Amino acid sequence: MTKQPDPGLTIRMATPDDAGTLAEMVAAFAAYERLPHQSTAETLRRELAAPDRVIEAALAFIGDTAVGFAVFFHSFSTFAGRRGLYLEDIYVRETYRNRGIATALLRHVARLAVERDLGRVEFTVLLWNTVAIEFFETLGATPNSAWTTYRLTGEWLRKLASEGEAGRTDRI
Repeated sequence: MTKQPDPGLTIRMATPDDAGTLAEMVAAFAAYERLPHQSTAETLRRELAAPDRVIEAALAFIGDTAVGFAVFFHSFSTFAGRRGLYLEDIYVRETYRNRGIATALLRHVARLAVERDLGRVEFTVLLWNTVAIEFFETLGATPNSAWTTYRLTGEWLRKLASEGEAGRTDRI
């Protein structure tokens, strides 16, 4: 059984005006996960305001205090032939944890997926983050151990993109 959220909890979709609040929590989340971050209030504001924006964000509040967020975007499964939502990040400020807020945020994202007739909500979890793994599993999430996430960034991304440019055959 999932924990019932704090009775004063509200969740709403983020607007460009929420970018500063979101950026502050992203920085705290990055520190918790021991990861560098480069997003700023301005980059988040620009993305949230863009007519072709990629991300959406839900913010959790207790009263006027922002206590958590979920950032997500549409994905597509070529095998299932359906769109889904990819949960990029979900975070609750440390002093507000274990009050049902993360469950409420994930429930909000799940409801959006169902309302939009999407096939799934998918996400990754750092292997060392056993607290998050246990949390997601209590909600019915299952790990997909058949897949491994890979990433091209920085110099390797630029190198791959520029290789063979003189005789490029993949013209658009």
